Amino acid sequence: MRNGQRQQSVKAARRPEVRLPELAAWEGRELEADGDYDGLEFADLDLAGQEGVGARFMDCAVRRCALDEAGLAKARILDSVLEGVRGVGTDLSGASLRDVELVDARLGGVQLHGAGLERVVVRGGKIDYLNLRKARLRDVVFEGCVLVEPDFGGAVLERVEFRDCALRGVDFSGVRMADVDLREASVLEIARGVEAMAGAVIGPAQLFDLAPVFAARLGVRVVP
Repeated sequence: MRNGQRQQSVKAARRPEVRLPELAAWEGRELEADGDYDGLEFADLDLAGQEGVGARFMDCAVRRCALDEAGLAKARILDSVLEGVRGVGTDLSGASLRDVELVDARLGGVQLHGAGLERVVVRGGKIDYLNLRKARLRDVVFEGCVLVEPDFGGAVLERVEFRDCALRGVDFSGVRMADVDLREASVLEIARGVEAMAGAVIGPAQLFDLAPVFAARLGVRVVP
């Protein structure tokens, strides 16, 4: 499908344009609740278990840092890049991410429930058990990544794209969608919430693959 045809059928997500200034290395020992971090680079650090609840990160780069059990609930991450971060149980519940690039992350059990994501790109890497329940996603692109059992329950998705992205065991229960483009997902396995996919766009081959799921939801038996 040509770009013109694609744009007519579904509105494309607006991508972030992150242009970081010259950064200074962060020299602190631990994150602080409600801390204010501007123009800093966090590189090759172990931030596991640290508490930065309500902190603000503006024009920052977080590279190759461990974020296991890091407490970043209600944090604001703006015009920033997170690259090669890793960790299990990172708490970003209620956080706000705007104009953010998340690149080559290796994360598990990330808590983003109730968060707001706007102009965010998630590129490469693998995220297991991503919790986005009741989150709001606007202009978000998942590209070349693997999402294992992501939970979008009750979330609002507007102009969200899954490009060359593997969605395994996704939960769309109670989701509200507008201009959600799933056509270029490399894997699309829907565990729950197929009935909530109004507002999504899929391709003919995906429809064929999902036919048993749709039939089961409608109570239709397919008998050869």
